[in-house]
Amino acid sequence: MALSRTTSKWWVLGETTAIIDWCEENYVVSKYVAEWSNTISNSMFLLTAAYSTYCAYRNGLERRFILIGLGFALVGVGSWLFHMTLKFRFQLLDELPMVYATAIPAWSVFCEFNWSTYRYHTEKVSPKKQLWMFFGIMSFVTALTYVYIKYRIVLLFQFLYGLLTIAVVAISTSFAYFMEAKDPMVKKNLCATMGLGIVLFSVGFVFWEMDQLFCPFWIHIRREYLALPLGVLLEMHGWWHLLTGMGVYTYLVALQYLRALTLGVDKDFTFIWRWGVIPEIIRNDLAITTKYSLEFWGPYISEGDNHTQESLPSTNRDVSVAQTADPMTGGKVVQTGQVQG
Repeated sequence: MALSRTTSKWWVLGETTAIIDWCEENYVVSKYVAEWSNTISNSMFLLTAAYSTYCAYRNGLERRFILIGLGFALVGVGSWLFHMTLKFRFQLLDELPMVYATAIPAWSVFCEFNWSTYRYHTEKVSPKKQLWMFFGIMSFVTALTYVYIKYRIVLLFQFLYGLLTIAVVAISTSFAYFMEAKDPMVKKNLCATMGLGIVLFSVGFVFWEMDQLFCPFWIHIRREYLALPLGVLLEMHGWWHLLTGMGVYTYLVALQYLRALTLGVDKDFTFIWRWGVIPEIIRNDLAITTKYSLEFWGPYISEGDNHTQESLPSTNRDVSVAQTADPMTGGKVVQTGQVQG
């Protein structure tokens, strides 16, 4: 990481105003894109956020999951513009939406957390507690936004955002750890998904640090030995984008499944691993058109299986078809297993 530097190239719309400039050398691949690899690697954020939002809508999940997906899509757009232009206004569009998007799952898990037992609430959370948590998180986010824009202290911003993220991960992990599930596969899949998300984030963070700590070394290797196009493989910040994009999606699936388990509607869904490695929850009446397994790296079930109630494992087969008020769709009266578009 380095302080921003100005440039005299005529095609740049004004000087560089960002207070961060990553290790990738500027305007090497294109005269219109400052950091080529760091820009296009944000495609992972856009793709995973779009698919997560689509899945939440298709499965009739609560609006919070749609908002989370849209929030992380905004992070991808902001990061794309920031690395393409190195403008401070787009740096804010990259960094601040990370806080806003994370604030939504933070509110969700903080509300569900029983601070006396360190487990999730078994009863419905009162509107009063939800409101207090909302104002508390909004106050934190507003204060962080003001301080960062006014004083531009990058390390303080990263530290406080890191605390918020760690709190979400720690509390949701405690939910999974203390959860008492009749079917061991439920807890196994939940923990595997959370673990995979944490690993992806952690490895991505290592690349993020290596980009800053060993920048002269990476530049030397890229210039003297690899050149283009192989040199892009050593753009460590680009790998951070790819890994965190996958990590965000993976952990969002875990939060969706955890929410379904908390509300007691998990039997309306099947937890699958597409191609054995990509987690997803899917309503029981929807077809699965790819190869999938029921556990991480497990054996494939079949391709094109509709996974109707007759074809599901016993844990998902006893789904009531009576009309019920589904908490995942905001209390709408639905027939269990039907998607509310």
